[in-house]
Amino acid sequence: MKPEIIQTADGSHSLYLKELDEHYHSVHGAIQEGIHVFINAGLQACNKEKISILEIGLGTGLNALLTLMEVERFNKQVHYTAIEAFPLEEQLINQLNYVQVLNAGTLREQFERMHTSAWGEEQPLNNKFTLLKLKGQLQTTVFPATYDLIYFDAFGPRVQPEMWTEEIFSKMFTVLAPGGMLVTYCAKGEVKRTLKKVGFVVETLPGPPGKREMVRARKEI
Repeated sequence: MKPEIIQTADGSHSLYLKELDEHYHSVHGAIQEGIHVFINAGLQACNKEKISILEIGLGTGLNALLTLMEVERFNKQVHYTAIEAFPLEEQLINQLNYVQVLNAGTLREQFERMHTSAWGEEQPLNNKFTLLKLKGQLQTTVFPATYDLIYFDAFGPRVQPEMWTEEIFSKMFTVLAPGGMLVTYCAKGEVKRTLKKVGFVVETLPGPPGKREMVRARKEI
């Protein structure tokens, strides 16, 4: 399956998979969605100076770039682990306009290194942000650490129902540190019930533009 680049409502790119009729981000604004769900509801709600983040679905690297920008603005240190089963081609990545739309030209090199760095090896992008990319399926991956924050950004349950199961969320609960959080754009009732079943305390929050709700789930201390 070869994704095609589309422009979303806020001017930023996303990718569309015709065979699945699925977009990588909200058509109402890829950057807006990433900031709302993962930065505002996730990273900014994590009151620690050193934060370990796990992203489920590196994809275009947008959430990692937004996180890197946030780290640049505030005195935080982030160790960012991202898992991806189907990495995108470098030629496609080079066409994405996130750096331009975000006016983040000084981070172009770091954004490129997010995609060109070796899998399975820690890569310091600056003195505050270290990236570890893991290539493989979530179901079979053994994670090397626990995490303060999980960006759960897999394709939706319609397309990837196997990613929204009790087994998967139980695994997420296990690798999350006490007091940690999981944030996701998906607020389906079945997803919230499954999160609660494995032990999460679930909050339903206002969603990004074009979406009524999103979810933040906590692992209580």
